[in-house]
Amino acid sequence: MAPEVLYRVIYGTNTPEKWQKANLKIVPAILHGYCRHQVQYADYPGIIAEDGKSVKGTYVTGLNGQDVRRLDLFEGTEYERIVVTANLIKSDGTDGKEVQAHSYIYKNEAGLVKQEWNFDEFVKDKMHRWTGSDDGEYQESDSLSNGEERVDPTGGRRNFGHTSSDSSNDVVEEELKAAV
Repeated sequence: MAPEVLYRVIYGTNTPEKWQKANLKIVPAILHGYCRHQVQYADYPGIIAEDGKSVKGTYVTGLNGQDVRRLDLFEGTEYERIVVTANLIKSDGTDGKEVQAHSYIYKNEAGLVKQEWNFDEFVKDKMHRWTGSDDGEYQESDSLSNGEERVDPTGGRRNFGHTSSDSSNDVVEEELKAAV
């Protein structure tokens, strides 16, 4: 839903070149019969099937195979990419054209908080962790004063892309280069 995060995953920066942005078309969409819940101990949500609920998001076209591979790596094994039917949202806010799309569905319902995830709260309070503008409020390896380990609320996704010196990301980079 946040173009800055999408750009960071597929381009390695949240501020891509104009020509890169021009490759993608991002349109508001809604997915009926699903709900987005917060993953326990994390900033991010998981979508699961849930009658009577709907998830607002975006329908993105113009992705190439490499972009999809990066998204698959970013989402990891917690999610399964499946084909769903969504509706584009018209300018008046109502359902428009039905489209087939891929969506990442969360596999472990038990790992979700049973309340809907709030995108506006994420943007206000947490998105900085995902776009590279984190002020260092946490470090995965830091210990709290009471001896407990801090938890990375991005699930290791914070440094995905080309912005990290973390060696685990070097492995992802090599996998991505090998896939070209």
